[in-house]
Amino acid sequence: MERRDGPDDRPLFVNRDETETGSKGPFYLVYTDDAGATRWGYFCSNCETFDNAMDAMGRVQCNECSNVRKPDEWDAAHE
Repeated sequence: MERRDGPDDRPLFVNRDETETGSKGPFYLVYTDDAGATRWGYFCSNCETFDNAMDAMGRVQCNECSNVRKPDEWDAAHE
């Protein structure tokens, strides 16, 4: 795993082997430890930021470049 300084300069670990497909590039899973025991969030590969948000349906959106991961399940009524 790749160590990077996250928000507040805390060390975070980006696992480039665990990805979620995004509209502009993959999102990599991020952990708080190098063993991958505690998941923290996502890292946007398109603009290389931790500044992402996830909604209740599992959609991930980068707040910097608008890279989007579609939700696992969705109801067409919400479109």
